[in-house]
Amino acid sequence: MRTAPPPRPQNPPGTPGGPRTPALAAVASPRATAFRSLSRAMLLGLLRDRTAVFFMLLFPLMFLGLFGMLFQGESTPRSTVIQVGEVGVLDQLSSAELTALSDALTVRRSADREEALAEVRQGDADAVVWEDANGEVQLRYSAADPARSGTVQGLVQSLVQTANVEATGRPPAYRLATGQVEDESVQPIQYLTPGLLGWAVAMGASFMSALTLVNWRKKRILRRLWLAPIGPGTVIGARVGVSLALTFAQTAVFLGIATLPYFGLQLTGSWWLALPLIACGALSFMSIGLLIGAWAKTEEAANGALQVVILPMAFLSGSFFPTDVMPGWLGRVANLLPLKHLNEAMQDVLSRGGSWGEALPVMGGLLVFTAVVTAVAARLFRWDSA
Repeated sequence: MRTAPPPRPQNPPGTPGGPRTPALAAVASPRATAFRSLSRAMLLGLLRDRTAVFFMLLFPLMFLGLFGMLFQGESTPRSTVIQVGEVGVLDQLSSAELTALSDALTVRRSADREEALAEVRQGDADAVVWEDANGEVQLRYSAADPARSGTVQGLVQSLVQTANVEATGRPPAYRLATGQVEDESVQPIQYLTPGLLGWAVAMGASFMSALTLVNWRKKRILRRLWLAPIGPGTVIGARVGVSLALTFAQTAVFLGIATLPYFGLQLTGSWWLALPLIACGALSFMSIGLLIGAWAKTEEAANGALQVVILPMAFLSGSFFPTDVMPGWLGRVANLLPLKHLNEAMQDVLSRGGSWGEALPVMGGLLVFTAVVTAVAARLFRWDSA
């Protein structure tokens, strides 16, 4: 019959081999050590993957720089009209009126009507205008660009109506005063930055969580963590910490570049509310990544599923262009997407002077979305690929 070995002698507390003092035990607790180790492993794994760094950090910044340069000048391009011969509504304009008109319309003169019409057909000009023998102003435009042709028709029609009113010798009964609701100094970068930043956060949080989960399951790292004396809370906490760190780094880089004098982003008073908004957005998209990572068996499948989910969501949520032109049914679908609400709230606090009233409802909705999707992901979660 085997007997138990005698107990080992205990060294005094604080000496090598002796029991740790409470302070030392608190500093070097297994949970804190595991949290730091897992966070470091996740972060180094991301930084060593140059492809991931490019698509999660540099790729969205390329869009910010490209769109910022494209829309650096005028937000609405001027239309070009070729004037053939004498046209009274144009020739009688004063120098001040011509200067105001030149902001939206460029008028070129030509003596050959057929040549001018050929330029419009080829897309080198937007319209041709001339005056016939009866004093009727003739306008010819191309239907290839409805937006440009509509602008030209509106401008020429306005000139004709103004000339008719002046010909009567009586003042107009009604006048229209127009202006934009934003300050005249507002630039397109005010609207580009929130949307592109939201898209960058969506890509970073979802791709990083999904691909890491699939990769660790494939390499059986999850199984080792399951057998190790580490609770799920430590693993999830490390994942959340790394995702938030990446998200705040993206935000700092985006705002730092957008506020450069060349781009000229002007932050409003409560711009710092973008930080909690971004944090809630990162959690919501991390939950999407966890759901796809729990479902997918390979990295290729996870990558394909993420592309199908995130890219259409970015287009429908206004990350690249305004959503006002979408059909009504598509707009209702877009209202169900978390990225749309994140983009709008970011634009409110960064560019429109919004505060807690705009941020809090969106933050609450994103957290509820996170809880629901995470619960579904937990039901599908597998420690092993077998």
